[in-house]
Formats: sequence, C-alpha cells, structure tokens
Amino acid sequence: MTIEAANAVGAREPRLKLGMVGGGRGAFIGAVHRIAARLDDQYELVAGALASEAERAIASAADLGLSPRRAYTDFRTMARAEAERQDGIEVVAIVTPNHLHHPIARAFLEAGIHVICDKPISRTVEEAEDLVRAVAESGKVFVLTHNYTGYPMIRHAREMIAAGELGRIRVVQAEYPQEWLTTPLERMGQKQAEWRTDPGRSGAGGCLGDIGTHAFNLAEFVVGLRVEQVAAELTTFVEGRRLDDNVQMMLRFDNGARGALWSSQVAPGHENGLQLRIYGEKGGLYWHQERPGDLRFTPYGKPPQTLTRGGPAAGFAAAHATRIPAGHPEGYLEGFAQLYADTAALIRAREAGRAPDASAALLPTAEDGLRAMRFISAVIESSRNDSAWTALPAR
Repeated sequence: MTIEAANAVGAREPRLKLGMVGGGRGAFIGAVHRIAARLDDQYELVAGALASEAERAIASAADLGLSPRRAYTDFRTMARAEAERQDGIEVVAIVTPNHLHHPIARAFLEAGIHVICDKPISRTVEEAEDLVRAVAESGKVFVLTHNYTGYPMIRHAREMIAAGELGRIRVVQAEYPQEWLTTPLERMGQKQAEWRTDPGRSGAGGCLGDIGTHAFNLAEFVVGLRVEQVAAELTTFVEGRRLDDNVQMMLRFDNGARGALWSSQVAPGHENGLQLRIYGEKGGLYWHQERPGDLRFTPYGKPPQTLTRGGPAAGFAAAHATRIPAGHPEGYLEGFAQLYADTAALIRAREAGRAPDASAALLPTAEDGLRAMRFISAVIESSRNDSAWTALPAR
C-alpha cells in the first residue's frame, strides 16, 4: 500500500482496535507485529495479555502505554472482557509460541473477534482442522502471517506466472538456510532457541516447522500449484537436540512439475537465505529474500533482466505492496505490514457486508495453515519411511 493510499484510507475510516496476546518484554516477534500494524496507520493497540507471568504481563502493558484496565494476565479473561466492552478490540494478534496458537485463536473467534495469528497455525493437524471449522462457524477473518507473501516482488512473480509469462511450470526449487542453530543455543539460555527446539511448544517439526513451512508456502503461493507428494529426509545434526535442524526433500506438483526444498538452521554463512528458482517453458525466475526488491527474469534465449520493485516493469501487484520510492529497500517489516494492511481492508469489507478488494484473496488463511500442518505431517512420515514418496491430502 502506498503512503498516499494509506493516508487516504486512514482519513475515511477510524483505526481498528487491536489487542495482542504474547509479545511482552524479551519477545522478538511481538515488536515486529506492532510495527507492522502501525506502519500504514490502520490499527491502534488498546489491550493485551502480553506474557504468561502476571507481573511481566502488567509491566509489558505499561511499557506500551496500555490502560491498566486493559492489561490482562490471561487470554481467556481478555477475550471475554473485550467482547463485552462497547469499545472492545475488533481484532487480536497472536504472537506466542506455537503450542498456544490454537487455544488462543479459538477463544477469540468464539468471542466474535477477528484473528491475526503468527505461523504456524497450531502444533498438530487435528488442531488446525478444528480452527478451520471454528473460523467458518464464527464468520470472522483469520489471517496467518506468512509475511513473505507480502513482499512486492513475490507478488509480482505470482502475477507474472499467472499471466503465463513463464509458460507451463516445470521445475520449482525452494531454499531456506540459516546458521543460527549451528551450536546448541537451546542449552545456553537463548529463549528463542529453547522453545523452537522443544517439541512440546514448537510441535513435531523443528527446522521443518519453523522455516521449512515458509519455503513450502511461498513456493505454492508464487507458482499457483499444489504439492501432491514429498520424498523427504529430516536430520538432527546437533547432538542432543530434540527436533530436526536440517530438511531435504523432493516435490511432485499437481501439474507434473518437479521440485526440491532444502531448509536448514545449521548452515554457516547463511543468515536468512530464503530463495526461489522457478523454471517454465518460456523462461525462469529467481528471487532471494536478502535482496527482496530484485526479481531476476530470464526469457528463454534472451539475456537475463533484473526487475525491481520500483521499476517500470513492476505491475499492479507489486505497486499495491510498495510504500516508498525506488532505490529505498523494503523487506521484512513491510512484508508483515502488507498483511496487516490487507487484513484491515478485508475486515472492513466483511463488517460492511461488501466484497473485499482482490488483494485480500492473497492473504494466508486458516486453510493455508492447515495445509502447512499436513505438509509437516507428510514430511515426517516420509522421513520415517526411508524417504518414501508420501501424499499430501488435496484438501
């Protein structure tokens, strides 16, 4: 969303009242969500249950200037109280460890409150299936923050492929290497490492659930195809670690395309190396998250072109997700912000009983979250069966 468009929307309609569960003192992702929510001036944070410990929850709320009357010490009390207030929150952001996503989302959906949830949607397929049903029964908006789907050139790549500029897709290569868990940080008091390597809080997939699902989601989002089967191997390289820290797999897509996915958190030299390579009959695309404003396009038989976020080749989808002039980098925070901006538009359309803007169709949903959980389940099953080809349910 451009600055001009954001300001115009803000002038016409009041900010949405936002609550947050999790994200208090010492949390990383809560600040990311708060910045994203404010970037386009579409939300005002007014309430929160920001930590599981009462003292830290109250102190965290004070840090953010929340009213003491709306600083809650547990999410269930918050959902009930905010639903009863005339000026209660309209939407809640869930930014807790994975094992809490399902019960928190369910509590707020049952209270009639829209939900923005950090990924993954849950720990298990069964929890995800339950949330899909709960969303349908509630009639409320549920958005999962696969933030990379909000990047301008990712949306442009999707637009190019949908328009047939690459022809029939043949090969899809997705990678997401990181280095941060090369050593056993979870045994050194590092909070993020502790819960992300704990199956009780993270779920059955370690690296697979944390970043492998990002690569999977992004590949399907961009090419508009579904993975039908996986042949995978999960590895835990760090001794004593309870979950995988490296994932490699082959992919079969529903149009006959083939692919591969590698994600690792023990790859020295890679900070956040999410990248896609996509090849069709007419040409190829390459995108790297660490240079998010560039998209390399190579029409078959012609020299490569570097398409840029603010350049003349960028189409409507990229322009919709762009805020600042060409040459100024946009990336991680703006990707989150784009999901928040599009969610605001979707909520307003839903509450007004009108059709939403087409961009709202690009938001990751509860169904996308369920698909990611089924992907995790299929990968684990394949790995346990000596990398046998394993099907993903179509729905």
